[in-house]
Amino acid sequence: MRPTASTAIGGMALAVSAAAAAAELKPQTVRAFDRYVQLTEERMRAEIDGEAPFLWIDRLADADRDEALARLRSGEVVVERLETRDGRDEVDIPSGMVHHWVGTILLSGVTLDRTIAMVRDYDRYPRIYAPDVLASEIRAREDNRFDVYLRLYTKKVLTWVADTEHQVEYVAVGDTRMHVPSRSTRILEIEHPDTPEERAKPEGNDRGLAWRLNNYCSFEERGGGTLMQCESITLTRGLPFLLGVVVRPFVTSVPREKLTVTLEAARRHLTTGS
Repeated sequence: MRPTASTAIGGMALAVSAAAAAAELKPQTVRAFDRYVQLTEERMRAEIDGEAPFLWIDRLADADRDEALARLRSGEVVVERLETRDGRDEVDIPSGMVHHWVGTILLSGVTLDRTIAMVRDYDRYPRIYAPDVLASEIRAREDNRFDVYLRLYTKKVLTWVADTEHQVEYVAVGDTRMHVPSRSTRILEIEHPDTPEERAKPEGNDRGLAWRLNNYCSFEERGGGTLMQCESITLTRGLPFLLGVVVRPFVTSVPREKLTVTLEAARRHLTTGS
């Protein structure tokens, strides 16, 4: 029997209803994600210490590296999917999914100091990164460590607004390089934002569209400009079959798209001031 229009509409309604239902962030999911991050940061430490090339493009084979640099010089954002493994084994994330991407952009004619000044200008994030950042605030600062609040917005099939908190550190790597890890410490999904009914869902008991948001940016000034590389590691809920139609476009494509948009917004601000 062929499905009727009413059957298809009913199935979509069920999927939307399921997507709106709460998902619980389980302890085993957190432990697995933390292990993934630990392994990834071990790799990064080798890059910072000079035991491996500092930037992703410099770890490519010569021909691939030359192609990537040519794309960057032409104005492209070069984005690739990454995967951290535990030896030869995948890191299994029970009841969750990790989305791991690296993106690079060339800021022609822009110095490292000017780039870092923009990255630290958190008060202007709602202007620089609109509409993805609705509000921002530095909650605390000690030397080169910041506690930052961001209200984030995403719309792709589903709409997601969240109050998020991040610990950010600025690590100088010589005179021409900087490494900036940003690790989310709290994510509260907001229901009915900017209405009298606005409320935060319980932490870890929401739709599971973003339970963790870690971002690691590395900057290197070279050749009359600055290379800006950002590596994002996002944790979302897993995808039971019923959720695939509604949730999959959000959790699988948004991390990559956000990375691209963020890098493009940074270049636009630094090169045009807009």
